Amino acid sequence: MRLIIVSGRSGSGKSTALNMLEDADFLCIDNLPAKLLPGLLKHASDADEGLRHNNLAVGIDARSLANDLTQLPEILAQLKNQGASYEIVFLDASNDVLIRRFSETRRKHPLSSNSVAIKEAILLETKLLDSVSALADRKIDTSNMNLHQLRSVIKKQLIPNNKNTTSVLFESFAYKHGVPIDADFVFDVRCLPNPYWSPKLRDYNGNEELVIKFFEEDEETPQMLLSISTFLESWLPKFQAANRSYITIAIGCTGGQHRSVYVSNKLKEKFEKDYANTQVWHRELN
Repeated sequence: MRLIIVSGRSGSGKSTALNMLEDADFLCIDNLPAKLLPGLLKHASDADEGLRHNNLAVGIDARSLANDLTQLPEILAQLKNQGASYEIVFLDASNDVLIRRFSETRRKHPLSSNSVAIKEAILLETKLLDSVSALADRKIDTSNMNLHQLRSVIKKQLIPNNKNTTSVLFESFAYKHGVPIDADFVFDVRCLPNPYWSPKLRDYNGNEELVIKFFEEDEETPQMLLSISTFLESWLPKFQAANRSYITIAIGCTGGQHRSVYVSNKLKEKFEKDYANTQVWHRELN
């Protein structure tokens, strides 16, 4: 039986993630008090074949009692002692994006009130969920994702075709918009020549033939690719051996349009031969 604990700040997409898992035949329970986790696992283990072999997804967030959240590390240790395995997925987004989402949907933040404004509620929620965030096996930054993109990422990252293979994601990004919060490794490719300064290339991106040709004719880009590849070839197997399910490699340049996109694509092409569940995500293009 597989157990996924879905957590994160309000407005980050937890409900979407749980809905996606439910569509993938997970038994999903939202807003479960953390103290009930051991009992739920025991019930599932004692149940008939239909439930015992089902996949479980549980939503735990700031709606739980604060005391429950502070005791979560002990509760999870109890699960391990019972022989249960689990993975924690923590969704998050920038404060500005969370405020905008609540404004657009006109939903009430679960911690807001007549005396607690939305900004204060978000800061309070951050403190309450610090212990959960610290325990997360996988963090997903949803700041730049719409509903359909988030569903796609959840499907690729949490429901891989080959459950025994580490999921590797190459993510291109722009430094001017911040480093992805879910990155395990970050590589800076801003030292490579920038097609932006060529008027005939500026309006294209690293997915398109003119820009691809530009980098293929450059002398430095293959060296950068070789250096990053050599590092990852040495260390990705170590992470896989340590049972890491998800690894995000972020590739950054100034605008996230040319260099980081091209390098991410080339790395994806190389490593998908050895890692069946390898994806690429271009944050700024999406």
